[in-house]
Amino acid sequence: MKIKIIVVLIYICSIIAREGIFMKNIRNFCIIAHIDHGKSTLADRLLDATGTVTDREKQEQLLDTMDLERERGITIKSHAIQMDYVYKGEKYILNLIDTPGHVDFSYEVSRSIAACEGALLIVDAAQSIQAQTISNLYLALENDLEIIPVLNKVDLPSANVEEVTDDIVDLLGCKPEEVIPASAKTGLGIDEILSAIIERIPPPKGNPDESLQALIFDSVYNPFRGVETYFRVLNGEIKKGQHIKFMATGKSYYADEVGTLRLKQFPREVIKTGDVGYLITGIKEAKEVKVGDTITDSKSPTVNMIEGFEDVKPMVFAGIYPVDTEDYEELRNSMEKLQLNDASLVFVPESSAALGFGFRCGFLGMLHLEIIQERLEREFNMTVITTVPNVSYHAFTNKNPDKIVLVNNPSDLPEPSTLNRVEEPYIKATIITKSDFVGSVMSLCIEKRGEITNQTYLTTERVELTFDMPLAEIVFDFYDRLKTVSKGYASFDYSPIGMRMSHLVKVDVLLNANIVDALSALLHRDNAFDIGKKICEKLRQLIPRQQFDIPIQAAIGAKIIARETVKALRKDVTAKCYGGDISRKRKLLEKQKKGKKRMRQIGNVEIPQEAFMAVLKLND
Repeated sequence: MKIKIIVVLIYICSIIAREGIFMKNIRNFCIIAHIDHGKSTLADRLLDATGTVTDREKQEQLLDTMDLERERGITIKSHAIQMDYVYKGEKYILNLIDTPGHVDFSYEVSRSIAACEGALLIVDAAQSIQAQTISNLYLALENDLEIIPVLNKVDLPSANVEEVTDDIVDLLGCKPEEVIPASAKTGLGIDEILSAIIERIPPPKGNPDESLQALIFDSVYNPFRGVETYFRVLNGEIKKGQHIKFMATGKSYYADEVGTLRLKQFPREVIKTGDVGYLITGIKEAKEVKVGDTITDSKSPTVNMIEGFEDVKPMVFAGIYPVDTEDYEELRNSMEKLQLNDASLVFVPESSAALGFGFRCGFLGMLHLEIIQERLEREFNMTVITTVPNVSYHAFTNKNPDKIVLVNNPSDLPEPSTLNRVEEPYIKATIITKSDFVGSVMSLCIEKRGEITNQTYLTTERVELTFDMPLAEIVFDFYDRLKTVSKGYASFDYSPIGMRMSHLVKVDVLLNANIVDALSALLHRDNAFDIGKKICEKLRQLIPRQQFDIPIQAAIGAKIIARETVKALRKDVTAKCYGGDISRKRKLLEKQKKGKKRMRQIGNVEIPQEAFMAVLKLND
């Protein structure tokens, strides 16, 4: 009982102290870094140094709450946490808005950056500057953020401190002494980072007397309380019980609870200008809360929406089907629950002749697809079959040359006789690699229909290559092959640049003369013959032998472009004939032949699950 009273008193004191802190004592910042540059570990050390976590609550990668995040060493969902810090006798509130490091989650990064005034740029002293770091840095500079460069992992034997510091100086145009050497593992440089956050990052600007204007930078789903919205107040203030409005959806709600984000949520009566907090309104539909939206007062709304809001657009599409068709409804429920935690997942029902009922899903990229598939298996115990991923194309018919026909699935492509043209999405790909691997990286990109647009030497050892490439070419095995040809030294980042006309054909795969729609793919005409042949060869290895021959064919329309045959298992029907007339043996063999012919007409071919993803590993 005494412990409970003490905890309540500490909490009340902290609220009183915090209410007395003015806007000039608030610092909002994010951490931007490439995957595996020590971002999550550095966040842990900042929480330790500010006393935000107790010894009992401490654990590695504290802000990475999913098992998947811990295993893979990546941040999938952005998190926010508030820290109190006393600097030179004054109390400060530090709001850390954590960001994912992978290119697939760049929209989440952009919204987190928009909620801050400063950013810690973390660079690994052993790996130097990577493509994703540069991409997120430009994003931060566009938002006029104060950049604090931090050179992490300086304690490693392979650390190249002086050279990487020079790289950062060249990139940012700062002074070498402004780069803070640190080690998140040992705690070196943490006090210097906290001092730099307070001294270099400006306090938030905003007018407390204006109408409420708050930016939503994240949302999570709580099964008991509905959607929890994370926001940053730019102008005005948000109070408990206030009637508020979400501007993008136009819907109004009551603020049942507002508060600040620590390791646990702390309810407050009011969140003022410049501060970061959470909002609970009892919303059950994730679609009603959009990251990047503006929260305002329902009675006296703000005139201006916060710039930069856009609906998340899926880049990669794939079919997800239950292994057992009876589990379709269960899969739907699982997908809906998953969408509440991950609003960037888009899905619509579809059916396939080969796989039955399932869903056509849109993902931000291949990593996003892998994460969703793994979360379905772990969190909902749903084993699923994923079809060959593809991108969204624009088709135009001869009848209506200006009307766009959206093609998310190869089966949506109009008939070749009515087709006018097809456009496919292109991306600007940025690859940073060592100068030794420039030739092999360029060969790979040209093989993938890339056109080089720029080549810049960042240092004598490091080169930045820029290509215009079709998105469809990087969906399959591009990233794995890039790591192979560069011996792991290349980093990759991309951004969409629009649609371009392309010569695409639909390649169908036929098993036993029946089209398997789940294996169909849209391919460039120049690559169709090679890829069609490789698909047939791969399927011949994966499909188990039956009592009859199984022809595997790749076709463009009615034209067969490749064929392989899975030979029949043959029972030795003449084994019981010891000697005797040859006509007896021939009679048995002819009978077997007729049986196999009949069997082939009525026989079904079982396709193993791995065959549907075989296209992704054609070069193995």
